[in-house]
Amino acid sequence: MNSLDLPGRPEATRVVVAMSGGVDSSVVAGLLAKEGYEVVGVTLQLYDYGTATHRPGSCCAGQDIDDARRVAETLGIAHYVLDYEERFRKAVIDPFAQSYATGETPIPCVSCNQTVKFSDLLETARELGADALATGHYIRSRANGLHRALYRPVDADRDQSYFLFATTQEQIDYLRFPLGGMSKPEVRTVAEEMGLSVAAKQDSQDICFVPQGKYSDVIAKLKPGAANPGEIVHIDGRVLGRHEGILRYTIGQRRGIGIAAGEPLYVVHLDAERARVVVGPREALETRRLFLRQVNWLGDAPLGALPEDGVEVFAKVRSTRPPAPATLHHRDDATWVELHEGEAGVAPGQACVLYSDEANDARVLGGGFIERSERRAEAEALLSRLETLSA
Repeated sequence: MNSLDLPGRPEATRVVVAMSGGVDSSVVAGLLAKEGYEVVGVTLQLYDYGTATHRPGSCCAGQDIDDARRVAETLGIAHYVLDYEERFRKAVIDPFAQSYATGETPIPCVSCNQTVKFSDLLETARELGADALATGHYIRSRANGLHRALYRPVDADRDQSYFLFATTQEQIDYLRFPLGGMSKPEVRTVAEEMGLSVAAKQDSQDICFVPQGKYSDVIAKLKPGAANPGEIVHIDGRVLGRHEGILRYTIGQRRGIGIAAGEPLYVVHLDAERARVVVGPREALETRRLFLRQVNWLGDAPLGALPEDGVEVFAKVRSTRPPAPATLHHRDDATWVELHEGEAGVAPGQACVLYSDEANDARVLGGGFIERSERRAEAEALLSRLETLSA
């Protein structure tokens, strides 16, 4: 066996490396080339939004493609650029805008991994005769019986497992993540030792296709209806003011709501149908039950074979928070998660990612997108009353 757990000698093994033009994927290509693998670098051109393609921290456009090409030349490996702009727009950008327009908080990085990177690019790698597709994600995979399983990486600060929960078992078996056992400082040191021009390059930002991070501008352009003005309503029914579009608000937001009140108020609900922003006290945000859609289950036992009273797991509803105790239930095609400690500011469209435990090397058990959540009984009753009065 070689370092990638692939049969055969590295010299007889072709590996496609997804090269974004950043330091992480560049180091992956360098490490595998040094070990003797036949490395083929592939860079996807995903978008070209003018200044966005040249800003620091962009990804898969303009300068980044040039950086990937230079790294490939330095390493002496083959390199190809594939135009995926149309596919990226249809599979990632358009659904992102549509989701926001309906009051959700989508995660485009998950969609990109699901469709463009781990579906389309993976198929391209197979067509090139590669034995594996390697990426610069910070996550670990290792053999688990006849298959492979995903685990959190060594560098908890760089943990990207939250964005990879939707990776299917077939994809996991073909993918490799060489950086899972390294820290970011170690990766930059290796890049310097290899003489790579991107050794000190700024990390890419989460939403790569949004110039200056102003996602509201992109959504307003693609979905003008999301910028329609409407009322800001207290959860108890009082109209407190007006807003310039629900796309400018997110569940859990406190600052910048645009109203003056004698108490701290938070966005607790976005009513896209009525273009209404519902606000309330912090306790109205507390959520304990999450109903999931598009569930990708990676546990050893089938989802339908879970015990009647559920199974204990650890869940993350934000990429920046550690996994917290929860119970996963599945019954009659419905999947939901009970959060033992509750969570504030949970929004539809977010991901709920499941782990075996809270340890740094916990196994990733999959997850799903939040379809809806249930708050404390008092808040649910008030929201229901508000909906009834507005019907």
